[in-house]
Amino acid sequence: MERRKVDILFVQETRWKGSKARSIGAGFKLFYYGVDSKRNGVGVVLKEEFVRNVLEVKRVSDRVMSLKLEIEGVMLNVVSGYAPQVGCELEEKERFWSELDEVMESISTGERVVIGADFNGHVGEGNRGDEEVMDKFGVKERNLEGQMVVDFAKRMDMAVVNTYFQKREEHRVTYKSGRRRTQVDYILCRRGNLKEISDCKVVVGESVAKQHRMVVCRMNLMVCKKKKSKIEIEKKTKWWKLKKEECCEEFRQKLRQALGGQVVLPDDWETTAKVIRETGRKVLGVSTGRRKEDKETWWWNEEVQDSIQRKRLAKKKWDMDRTEDNRQEYKELQCRVKRELSKAKQKAYDELYTRLDTREGEKDLYMLARQRDRDGKDVQQVRVIKDRDGRVLKSEESVQRRWKEYFDELMNEENEREKRVEGVNSVEQKTWRKRMTGCQELWYCMRKSGVAEKYVRVVQDMYERSRRVVRCAVGQTEEFKVEVGLHQGSALSPFLFAMVMNQLSEEVRQESPWTMMFADDIVICSESREQVVGKPGEVETNTSDRGLGAMSYQVVEEKKWPVLYISSELSMRKTKYSSLEKDCLAIKWVVLTLRYYLLGWAFILCSDHER
Repeated sequence: MERRKVDILFVQETRWKGSKARSIGAGFKLFYYGVDSKRNGVGVVLKEEFVRNVLEVKRVSDRVMSLKLEIEGVMLNVVSGYAPQVGCELEEKERFWSELDEVMESISTGERVVIGADFNGHVGEGNRGDEEVMDKFGVKERNLEGQMVVDFAKRMDMAVVNTYFQKREEHRVTYKSGRRRTQVDYILCRRGNLKEISDCKVVVGESVAKQHRMVVCRMNLMVCKKKKSKIEIEKKTKWWKLKKEECCEEFRQKLRQALGGQVVLPDDWETTAKVIRETGRKVLGVSTGRRKEDKETWWWNEEVQDSIQRKRLAKKKWDMDRTEDNRQEYKELQCRVKRELSKAKQKAYDELYTRLDTREGEKDLYMLARQRDRDGKDVQQVRVIKDRDGRVLKSEESVQRRWKEYFDELMNEENEREKRVEGVNSVEQKTWRKRMTGCQELWYCMRKSGVAEKYVRVVQDMYERSRRVVRCAVGQTEEFKVEVGLHQGSALSPFLFAMVMNQLSEEVRQESPWTMMFADDIVICSESREQVVGKPGEVETNTSDRGLGAMSYQVVEEKKWPVLYISSELSMRKTKYSSLEKDCLAIKWVVLTLRYYLLGWAFILCSDHER
């Protein structure tokens, strides 16, 4: 794809089982879907610059899938299809065309559509009666499956692009096996967008598949050029270089010079932080701010590329002159390339595993895991969103405005509760009449808790000057103020939250509970350890044919509360013990197991035999 400058590639009969996306090197990404590893399967490969423009991926079946892309404000839908072969059941063929119809009906008429598919049919030469959907440059005669392609094009107002360009037959044949030469792979687009297609032909000599040939179509989208707003990329200082002794020593010297030779840092933290950052940028340097791609393609070296080039030339030579010598040469190069690829991969992965086994390689391991997780996602960036009415926003300004509007409403909403009409007492009515909004509750709680007014004003100043921005795929939004809640991540927020909760619970406090129940835990507490230990308890054992069990209880207010439970499996020999022997074994086992827990505690030991 990189050599042929292909941006979008449709692949069929992949036989890859699964529903995901993966990076295949050089910035290209494969989206695929398959159910059976022995048949069918479709996929779409995108160039790096188009991967960021993916808005939606629809995997209909292992014969049909589609991707929606936004390119310079234009919505482009690419559909990959793989029709059943001629010998398949009619029901399976009808199911395929029904799925393709559903995909087309779900696409708006104002959006571009390009279908690349192996239709396993011949539309044939000539176009009498079908001039609106095809031209006359096909191959051989039309069959039943080819008529289905033409009927589909008529229903959806599409055009069979292959037939509109006069080429030599060698550049029209998409399937070649022995003496069979025919055309089964087609590219379709809307009739109204035919003017955007400048060329379509078969590429000869590419060893893509054994029998199928690659069909290349050149399409120039007519878009309205818009001035893009420059997205500021945050450049990070390479602080990790401080691990090197020479970098650390140089940084230390430069920092002392910047501080005027002082060893002790000044009291003004803002000045100190500014000097440290500037010194770090000068000495250690800064990153580009862009994410590195393709960390898993180290094995793609020059030797591998040369071998693949020789194989490609041998394939082209065999296509031009079908002699036994040329065929044998191509087969030998095929086997040699496979061996060299396997060796290169094995060597690269051995080096990787050796590096990951070191302490320094742990970071690479996490980076590799994050990259694989990122590559497996269909949509990586959300570049377009919908407004309140469901309309798609495409321009960067409108998208930024919508993100700001959404988060402004989300972060300034106070979770209003519906006022009850019946049963509202005077206290609740008073609370509703005097209800405060925003951060006023916080200032009220601080003053009521006895916080000095100067400290209240300091916190007010922190909240008054605080602003938020949303960083999205199309840039950074304008600032907005959050007037509800506490600052996330602030060291002061837990203290302020506890102060507010203390004031809220002041009116409803009761005597402290001495027994609390949680989802899977029970807490029994007292004012001192002696009181907890002094509460009477029981330990009850249980035996069965397969194992031993024990449960500890503590009695609080004449009620038994389970505290813990333990169990143990019996060995084959001990399962033959008598009932009395098992009870004695259980008592010995529970005392030994819980001896540190039971030490100094008054308890009653029970068994299922007798007390």
